[in-house]
Amino acid sequence: MSNRPIFMATHPRACSTAFERLVYPELLADLDPPPLTQVFMTRRDILQTAHEPFGDAFYYGPERLSVRFADDEEARVKSGFSQSTYKTIMDRLENDGKEVRSNPPQLFARHEAKRSRQLPQRPLPEISCYVICSNTYHQQGKRVFIKDIAHYLLPPNGTPANVAPTLVGGHNLTNGSDVDSNDGHSVNGVEHTNGFVNGPTNGDANTNGNAAAPTHTNGFVNGPTNGNGEEDNPTVMPTEMLRGFHWTFLIRHPRRSIPSYFRCTIPPLSELTGFHEFMPSEAGYDELRRLFDYLLDQGIIGPAKAGDEAPLDEALNDASSDRERAGQCSITVIDADDLLNNPEAILKTYCKEVGIDYSPAMLQWGDDDNQRYAAEAFEKWYGFHHDAIDSTCLRPRAGHHKVPTVEAENEEWRKKYGDDAARVIRQTVDANVADYEYLKSFAIKV
Repeated sequence: MSNRPIFMATHPRACSTAFERLVYPELLADLDPPPLTQVFMTRRDILQTAHEPFGDAFYYGPERLSVRFADDEEARVKSGFSQSTYKTIMDRLENDGKEVRSNPPQLFARHEAKRSRQLPQRPLPEISCYVICSNTYHQQGKRVFIKDIAHYLLPPNGTPANVAPTLVGGHNLTNGSDVDSNDGHSVNGVEHTNGFVNGPTNGDANTNGNAAAPTHTNGFVNGPTNGNGEEDNPTVMPTEMLRGFHWTFLIRHPRRSIPSYFRCTIPPLSELTGFHEFMPSEAGYDELRRLFDYLLDQGIIGPAKAGDEAPLDEALNDASSDRERAGQCSITVIDADDLLNNPEAILKTYCKEVGIDYSPAMLQWGDDDNQRYAAEAFEKWYGFHHDAIDSTCLRPRAGHHKVPTVEAENEEWRKKYGDDAARVIRQTVDANVADYEYLKSFAIKV
């Protein structure tokens, strides 16, 4: 079974924090959205989790892709992450993993939470991906599980992507995984120094002679002049780096996720999250689908689907092992509603696909130790995850879940948020249904 880092890619408000608490069970509960991350927080014996790390680079750093703080340098500096690049995120994941061997509770998420207490509340939405670091954790028999939002890896609004300058050449975190990859010093033969190809594109250097992170007046390094593009790759990660993760996906119907995300961008929650404007471009479904399709096209995932029985000829010839050796993993998509209806069956299938022994204890995390651990891990995202922090378990949803009519939804949103907001929510929901339904067609069926 693969020992690659596990990357759970998702969109905002997809119940991903609940899933994460299955690794740290104290975060799961009957929530809206339920915290999926918490499920895996219960498995600290074999997993090391990292909670939503790539938002630092996406929003604040010199390689930032988002326009949310493009004109607010003060906010970027005050965040404490104005120098965070995609490489420094990977470095922190790797280095914090090494520290875990002597002090297991000190996870990436906790380290970041500690730092954030000295800074203004960070305005980051619930990310949808989780990665497990192989070469760092193999030494102690653990994998890394990263939950992050997929659109943190893609330029917004369908803009063509270039590899982030600091990721040219890949990274040890994924180069050490159990698939063929480069040596960490080059991609397609291109050498790099300090993470850059021939130094930063603007030619600047800092006073100690080391290459400085590139700075651009418009806040973007991922423009067309970068020159690090890979054909058809929609992300800022090199394709060979993408191969270093075991990819899984979590989705939720836009009728649930979009209103939930909107609520985080208006008072009173916006005072906690720091997000004071709803941006439809942050819905995340388009980016998640394009990432999914690229991984599928490259043979990084599929063609087998999680939960499907292998054909007889494949079972006899052990073709699944051949796929693992080739760096492929089954298509593993979880729909949040399916998880809420039948958590045990869904999680059993998921665990089998990623090579984790399932335990019913993963659905419970109400003890003091787990709750304390989860509270610290999610402290910096409190406005987005406070419900998840207060949860103690994941139970099957009681009774049949009735889908409201469009008219009923519109009326509910009008009452809660007003006419104008209800129109924006409806437009955003409708714009993302097709991508959701496409991904839903690949979801685990039990």
